Amino acid sequence: MAGLVVLTGCGQDLAASGLGGKTYLATGLSENGVPKKIAPGTTISLQFKDDGSLFANAGCNHIGGKASTRGDKLKVGDLNMTQMACDEPRQGQEEWLLALLESEPTWKTDADKLTITSGGKVLQLQDREIAQPDVALDGTKWVLDSVVAGESVSSPSNGGVHLTINGDRVTGSTSCNELQGVVARTGDQLTFGEIGTTRRACTGPAAELEKTVLATLNGEVTYTVDADKLRLRTPAQDGLDFNAAG
Repeated sequence: MAGLVVLTGCGQDLAASGLGGKTYLATGLSENGVPKKIAPGTTISLQFKDDGSLFANAGCNHIGGKASTRGDKLKVGDLNMTQMACDEPRQGQEEWLLALLESEPTWKTDADKLTITSGGKVLQLQDREIAQPDVALDGTKWVLDSVVAGESVSSPSNGGVHLTINGDRVTGSTSCNELQGVVARTGDQLTFGEIGTTRRACTGPAAELEKTVLATLNGEVTYTVDADKLRLRTPAQDGLDFNAAG
């Protein structure tokens, strides 16, 4: 399981800036005029909420905090971060982003572009709705990325969990057994009927993961599709995060 660590502190006021309610994806970063490569297989994202919350990700841990955009300064604080182990390229990228956000950088927008600057560091981003439109819920193979339990986030080591929704049918795999069942949708809610599975015996982590997956796909959950990510949340706010298969 990933733990949570508090990093710093500040205020909230995004509505007037035009950033509130938007998610931006990095298109480039540089330091002292030298371009830096985004770590392979990762996306740097910043999500600004109208209530002053900021959510960021540099390809590994989930980062959250409060943001204020009064004037041309972006002040970020009360940052908390999960503590999943990252390989060196992603860890270095994450540290670079954290240092930038904590330095009270300047910010400016130009149409759908956002630029954040501090000293020699420059992060260039584009509105996610332009850079990466939402994938369709139906007909997409959704592959499990992480399991959310309260404030903890974990990435299963035994992959293979996936779902595909087509109309009122859901099929997929718990990584141990194949599954199928019915699903209805109303607004941002999915209601799963009884899910049937094959009868292969599961043990250890695979059994625990299957139990978690089936517990989530039991009754009503809220869902959001954000670019190529699907999030399912139970009334208790536990859930599963999926990526669209490439």
